[in-house]
Amino acid sequence: MGGMRARYGVPLGIAAAGAAGLVYAAGFEARSFRLRRVTVPVLPAGMRPLRVLQVSDIHMVCGQHKKRRWLQSLAGLRPDFVINTGDNLSDQNGVPEVLDALGPLMEFPGAYVFGSNDYYGPRPRNPARYLLEKVQGKHGLNGNPPVVGAVHNPWEDLRDGFDAAGWVELTNTRGTLKIDGYEIAFTGLDDPHIRRDRYEHVAGGPDQSADFSIGVVHAPYLRSLDAFTQDGYPLILAGHTHGGQLCIPFYGALVTNCDLDTDRVKGLSTHTAGGHTSYLHVSAGCGTNRYTPVRFACPPEATLLTLVEREG
Repeated sequence: MGGMRARYGVPLGIAAAGAAGLVYAAGFEARSFRLRRVTVPVLPAGMRPLRVLQVSDIHMVCGQHKKRRWLQSLAGLRPDFVINTGDNLSDQNGVPEVLDALGPLMEFPGAYVFGSNDYYGPRPRNPARYLLEKVQGKHGLNGNPPVVGAVHNPWEDLRDGFDAAGWVELTNTRGTLKIDGYEIAFTGLDDPHIRRDRYEHVAGGPDQSADFSIGVVHAPYLRSLDAFTQDGYPLILAGHTHGGQLCIPFYGALVTNCDLDTDRVKGLSTHTAGGHTSYLHVSAGCGTNRYTPVRFACPPEATLLTLVEREG
């Protein structure tokens, strides 16, 4: 009997620990919403601080009431403006719930780009493939459009709702917001993850007549970061990575689902290209693909960025 316990005790213990970890990752951490606060010394001298709320990767599935209430509560922060860096949907029927969740935030000025999950519904996929693709040097969809027959999400309804609220669409285009007498210019790209980015349509650098300029993109592929940085954008905002989603404590993310290195999978960092350096903020997002509704050592988040004057 003692030998049988020794033989089966360790595997059963490992299985129990794995099951407990899965319950935690899906039942608790994936719904443990956090607000991160980050200060970015990036504004020209003389500008007052600007408070920017970045929301990303909501991946709304119908019935996610806690997520909706949490997103609605963020309006209490009263940001100067909101930036939505895409992947709002993980459900064909989720548009009304996204617009309801973001309704209070749409009372503030805002701008947005879309991600691949806004355009196409997700498919069941083995999470282990992400690790295999890292070994193979691939990155998620690896820049390819979804397969023929992919489910079409009603992104047009989402766009119409954002536009009706006055949010500025940045799909391979430029836009501006007036904030307390300042003109904030934005240059945005469609999602590089499915090769919808067209930087040639917006090349040329920041709007010199604006007080400050920001580059916005869903997936932080290096070609997009290089282009923004070489053109002299002081700040780039992105999402897509989910912060790695399944991380190892005291180690960090294993994958980024793009060609960005794991050291910059989430949070504030810098990017250098063409002799220029930009600040880069990558949001870990507040949702998950509906078929992999787990997070571990990487809680869902939104970020309040306070932009202040450059040092020196």
